[in-house]
Amino acid sequence: MAIKKNKVDCVIVGFGWTGAILAQELTDAGLDVVALERGAMRDTPTDAEYPKVIDELKYAVRGKLFQDLSRETVTIRHGMADVAVPYRQHGSFYLGNGVGGAGFHWNGMHYRALPEELQLRTRYETRYGRRFMPEGMQVQDFGVSYDELEPHFAFAEKVFGTSGQAGNLNGVATAGGNPLEGRRSGDFPTPALKNTYGAQLFEKAAREAGFHPYPAPAANASQPYTNPYGVRLGPCNFCGFCEDFGCYMYAKASPQTTILPVLLKKPNFELRTHAHVTKVLLAADGKRATGVSYIDAQGREVEQPADLVIVAAFQMHNVRLLLLSGIGKPYDPRTGEGVVGRNYAYQMNGAVNVLLPEGTQLNPFIGTGAGGVALDDLNGDQFDHGPLGFVGGASIRHVRYGGRPIQQTPTVPGTPAWGSAWKAGVADAYQRFLTIGISGSVMPYRDAYLDLDPTYRDAFGQPLLRMTFDWHDNEYAMLDYMGTRMEEVARAMNPQALFKAVRKRCQHYDTRVYQSTHTTGGAVMGDSPRTSVVNKYLQSWDVPNVFVTGASAFPQNMGYNPTGLVAALAWHCAKAIREQYLKHPAPLVQV
Repeated sequence: MAIKKNKVDCVIVGFGWTGAILAQELTDAGLDVVALERGAMRDTPTDAEYPKVIDELKYAVRGKLFQDLSRETVTIRHGMADVAVPYRQHGSFYLGNGVGGAGFHWNGMHYRALPEELQLRTRYETRYGRRFMPEGMQVQDFGVSYDELEPHFAFAEKVFGTSGQAGNLNGVATAGGNPLEGRRSGDFPTPALKNTYGAQLFEKAAREAGFHPYPAPAANASQPYTNPYGVRLGPCNFCGFCEDFGCYMYAKASPQTTILPVLLKKPNFELRTHAHVTKVLLAADGKRATGVSYIDAQGREVEQPADLVIVAAFQMHNVRLLLLSGIGKPYDPRTGEGVVGRNYAYQMNGAVNVLLPEGTQLNPFIGTGAGGVALDDLNGDQFDHGPLGFVGGASIRHVRYGGRPIQQTPTVPGTPAWGSAWKAGVADAYQRFLTIGISGSVMPYRDAYLDLDPTYRDAFGQPLLRMTFDWHDNEYAMLDYMGTRMEEVARAMNPQALFKAVRKRCQHYDTRVYQSTHTTGGAVMGDSPRTSVVNKYLQSWDVPNVFVTGASAFPQNMGYNPTGLVAALAWHCAKAIREQYLKHPAPLVQV
């Protein structure tokens, strides 16, 4: 028999970025909040202690901070007629685990969305006509505009201590920033990080090729900084141990370095770790959540009653929990009906690599998580898609993440993977191999979706989430175009050699190689319950006291990293709960 806890005002499922943001905001509003995290407690002094934390084998190779895929994972197949198999080794994407989630070991790339990305279907149909998007592509508007989110983008940057240089202050272009970005109400809270030598070379070449490079926005503080919650961050020291690691310098924004020092001291907040939520509990009519059920560290079933349920886990886990709980109609790709699991998307990435002349000293060990140079000329709808025959775009950048000895020792294509020839290849390329990264958007399709696997189950006996996904012609065309345009930049560097690394048509999605953890969709937001799971405030259409945060809300994926938009949407959601829902607990959008 389940242990039943005392009822609270709000229970939060998952405790990464959005869980921490909602907990901070709702406890400030006076609510008693309990947060449930499936993984262990993690904090900077204990899990990012120098020098123990700079252990590449433990953290980057063996995934110390990642989810245990032997207990729960996702199954993956390319098409609806295929049999899905479990994802048992972290490859294509890294599922985080523990307090802070992926927000503890991310790089810190902190972009806002381009304004048109939030109203993409309207933009494409207005500019190119209704028939421009191919049949089966399910592009949607988010249901919320850039202007509505701008104050939340700005506040997120202040909380994160984000470094950068504004390019559009209240509609006025400012030198040195991104001239293509949406309007900003203020500058970044900390100046842009210093450029590495490689970033300087990329910036010069991009300008010569006619593009508009700018300092990449980085949630790696460039100087000591105190955020609006009174939490202090230190300056990034370019140590080269950022992605896959906690930040021992307290410079990279994470829930631990920006919110938890204040939140954990509040008497109306409780954090329970090793609490694996299995279901959102519903009233008899199915229209109201009464709390959640979870398995604790001792294997006991526990029921936590609550008036308000915030589903704030990772994108895939959000979708799975909704399906397990019977919230919303599951998506059926054959009929096109249903919404939960609809519009799964990923990112299509590529690169153009250059081997610079002998004697070049890039010093790649001097690296940051997100600092570098980016350009948006080929992102979103900043260029004319009409003659090109595809939709979508890419964020282009050079960021030097570091030069670690196991995973960051590049060689030119064709070099043997081991032995004396490999050693010679590393010695030759280490100081002069430079990557221009292409982070490409992926559109949603009728045959790309998430549902419950009919065969495989997790350690608690529940069905695993099944992913059905493969690349489409539109994305191949987009990436090929991006690669061709970036060859222009590569040639402007006068390299000894260049290597275009983009996927060829008919290459299937390969889960073995890391690409990004930017998985999106499955519980998308929108203006109609026929095509979305949540409304513009991330409130469930079907169960109005359930809110679902995170990248599961994205109707399609963009070229940018998702965290900046995820955070802004979380604060947008929190504001609506505080100012509207708590005064009148009911649907915030009428259909």
